[in-house]
Amino acid sequence: MQASLAGKVALVAGGTRGAGRGIAVQLGAAGATVYVTGRTTRDQPSEMNRPETIEETAQLVEAAGGHGIAVRVDHLVPNDVRDLAARIDDEQGALHILVNDIWGGTVMEWDKSVWESSLDIGLHMLRLGVDTHAITSHFALPLLIRQPGGLVIEVTDGTDEYNAQNYRASFFYDLAKAAVNRMAFLLAHDLRPYGATALSLTPGWLRSEAMLDEFGVTEANWRDATERIPHFAISETPAYVGRAVAALAQDPEVSRWNGKSLSSGELAKVYGFTDVDGSQPDAWRYMREVQDPDKPADTTGYR
Repeated sequence: MQASLAGKVALVAGGTRGAGRGIAVQLGAAGATVYVTGRTTRDQPSEMNRPETIEETAQLVEAAGGHGIAVRVDHLVPNDVRDLAARIDDEQGALHILVNDIWGGTVMEWDKSVWESSLDIGLHMLRLGVDTHAITSHFALPLLIRQPGGLVIEVTDGTDEYNAQNYRASFFYDLAKAAVNRMAFLLAHDLRPYGATALSLTPGWLRSEAMLDEFGVTEANWRDATERIPHFAISETPAYVGRAVAALAQDPEVSRWNGKSLSSGELAKVYGFTDVDGSQPDAWRYMREVQDPDKPADTTGYR
């Protein structure tokens, strides 16, 4: 991928780890200046209590060929986000790409109705997964719309089509992820007069740092986890969704996706990028056609 994003400024909100880190690095590989925000720094961990930091992500952006700038921001605190937008304006004078990948949930309850769920945990999940996105858009978009061609990507879990037909883990988790898809649709409406594009994007089964730890494997031996969870064979690295974002950001006709719900596997077929192993996993089609019907794990034709 050529460095066609040189001179472009991106904000990856929630870029500490996982999809956010993969996106930030791939935008850097395409030449962008990338502001990486999150709550975990070398000196101050977040409630996630994980070792990854925004400084590490910024260094990876630099190593990939871009310019990485780490800024500690709690996206639930409006003043933090207001100051971030002002800083980007002061230092760059523009914002071309906004990626809302904020999540940060640690305690989650699975397979529970709204009355069985802890209200404190559920409402906190909604705040982390929905309020943060709205707060960030509120302060960042006035900078992004100053010139036409801006791109907003709302990162979620599941396409509109899949989520509309399936119960996703629990009442509060499902609601949070569906809300982000809807948010992209609403932003597309609001941004259209300014020549900007908004869409939602989901990775497939992501081999994030936390997921690898959960399964007791590393990226080098991740396939060992398929002995216990066979459908993990369809999983993908954070670089894959990162390459999807970089491809969208470099597409002069990206407005064709305005308001759409997209997946990394779907876009790989359009733009021709691959995961780091050269494959093109199509996780959401696999889930509909293989995993959900309870067929034996077989990724033939799906990656």
